[in-house]
Amino acid sequence: MMGYGYGCDFLGGGWFGMMLIPLFLIGIIVYAAVKLFHNSNVRDGRESNSPLEILNERFARGEIGEEEYKQKKVLLLR
Repeated sequence: MMGYGYGCDFLGGGWFGMMLIPLFLIGIIVYAAVKLFHNSNVRDGRESNSPLEILNERFARGEIGEEEYKQKKVLLLR
């Protein structure tokens, strides 16, 4: 006899064979979405910056001047 459905006799055919492939694809899509969302919330593998990194960022953005930057850097590196 000829097969039916997806023609996947090795998957059991019938409704089981027809539903297994779409469920597998949906699972892959959900897994990829979760991984993508999780990776977008983590910055460089760390969740918080060290005080020195925050100081460097503030200086780079121009929030503090060079003298204040040097003074605070000395205090942080003690």
